[in-house]
Amino acid sequence: MRRLLRGCVPLVAGLLFGIGLMVSGMVVPAKVQAFLDVGGRWDPSLALVMGGAIGVALPIFRWAGRRRFPAPPHGPVDGPLVVGSLVFGIGWGLSGYCPGPALLAAGGGNGEAMGYVLAMGLGMILGTRAGAPDFRRA
Repeated sequence: MRRLLRGCVPLVAGLLFGIGLMVSGMVVPAKVQAFLDVGGRWDPSLALVMGGAIGVALPIFRWAGRRRFPAPPHGPVDGPLVVGSLVFGIGWGLSGYCPGPALLAAGGGNGEAMGYVLAMGLGMILGTRAGAPDFRRA
């Protein structure tokens, strides 16, 4: 029973995350692009989503900060990290998709999102082959 329960927790968390993405409009590229267009026709509604996420996560991070967990693997802020961040941001701004919402929309049969997910996968493969570090769970 305990094993079944441990397997259900990630499933319920993923379903809750997916429902939150749909309700918030994060799976609608035009809404995301309007939020990112601060110099034009800015749509601030996703700021409420961000505020809600911070409100939920902040107490958990504070609680976790008081506990002893192994430090996550990370490296310095270097050129490849900055370039990867720029590529991610440019892709997000041009497509209107972030990886989580893109996976959700692709799973729903959205052709554009499927193209994004394929491109994202190809980028991950190329990045790994180009020497990007592969952090595996211990």
